[in-house]
Amino acid sequence: MPTIRQPRSIRRGVLVARAAVCLAAAMVASIAACPLAAAMPYGNYALNIDGRYDFHDWIWAVMKCEGQCLMVSARAEPNAKAYSYTGRAEFADGRYTLTVDDPFGLRCDNVYYGPTIPTHDVYTWDAATLVGSMSSAFDTGCDGTPAGVLDYPLMLSRL
Repeated sequence: MPTIRQPRSIRRGVLVARAAVCLAAAMVASIAACPLAAAMPYGNYALNIDGRYDFHDWIWAVMKCEGQCLMVSARAEPNAKAYSYTGRAEFADGRYTLTVDDPFGLRCDNVYYGPTIPTHDVYTWDAATLVGSMSSAFDTGCDGTPAGVLDYPLMLSRL
């Protein structure tokens, strides 16, 4: 019995379709096998901490580092009584976390000339929306008040 062959154009179409299916399956498998990369682009950002008793404008320089993280270098404008820091922001579950021990973190009385108290600050923000919060813990508060934690919303804006 003779073999019935399909026209050449149909055979080519079937081969192209099979190749497309194989390519799509390979792409899905490679995406599933690789962890999601950090979504935040490198560059300079304005850090806005809503409600914090501070007179500084903060600029973050965000750079790459080894692994799922970013290096953050922070500078204040003006830099009077401000702690410039560099730290590693770790990436997990779509969020970055940066920890900073700030010797001038809590400001008491006169925001410019009053006393300051060291704080342990933890910044967390969403890698895609650049919105998050900063939790600022201190061992003793202003005027000898007890230890505490203050939480502030934050937002990063690309410059």
